[in-house]
Amino acid sequence: MRAKYLIRFDDICPTMNWETWAAIENVLLEFKIQPMLAVVPDNQDPHLQVAPARPDFWQQVRRWQNLGWTIGLHGYQHRYVTTDAGMVGLNHYSEFAGLPVATQEAKLQKGLAIFERERVRAEVWIAPAHAFDAATIQALKKLRINFISDGFFVFPRVEPDGMLWVPQQLWGFRSLPFGVWTVCYHHNEWTPGDMAKFRQDLQQYKDAITNFNDVIKTARNYRHNYFAPALNAFFLAAMTVKRRLRRRRQAK
Repeated sequence: MRAKYLIRFDDICPTMNWETWAAIENVLLEFKIQPMLAVVPDNQDPHLQVAPARPDFWQQVRRWQNLGWTIGLHGYQHRYVTTDAGMVGLNHYSEFAGLPVATQEAKLQKGLAIFERERVRAEVWIAPAHAFDAATIQALKKLRINFISDGFFVFPRVEPDGMLWVPQQLWGFRSLPFGVWTVCYHHNEWTPGDMAKFRQDLQQYKDAITNFNDVIKTARNYRHNYFAPALNAFFLAAMTVKRRLRRRRQAK
């Protein structure tokens, strides 16, 4: 199986960088790419308040969904309240991991209520900071969200509880021989150089780029992979080493 790539943009909210987003959206439409968009229902994170709030935000979200773009539930308010890294283990801060299941479920219900009010479907769970735990999954299952975009795996995996994980392992394109790879972007601080690189990557990889709906149509063919935890640990260790090397270079 040749490598396939999904594109995901996180931190989609009314106060994001709309000037950069306009350029990104034009390129996505030009290349006929259907990305995943991680939408924050009620953003209260000051770090995501980088531009004046767009009053027609939810109209835009509905338009994206009508284009076939996948809308993910990106937490509730994007506020980190614990130091629990959760199941993925990438970041030691979370909006959900470590909280009681009832508290997590209440947050999810509030986020979904906003989506429902705005006539938007939550198609997949995308945790802020990649941090969530077994209680989060329990609450998601109860609320009938059965897809997760996360995890350092090579292929999608179906857990015994029926939850389908579509892995998210990259923050930039790279040539790989096989697997399903989600490339995650945060566009608020993009430079013109980042935008040019994005267009270049889409041109190079356009024939290998797929969309979330096509992935989940075939993902049920995958069975629970008992090697998945080992793969997750391997990717996480590689990410940790990469971060430490980057910090050392920046400190020099």
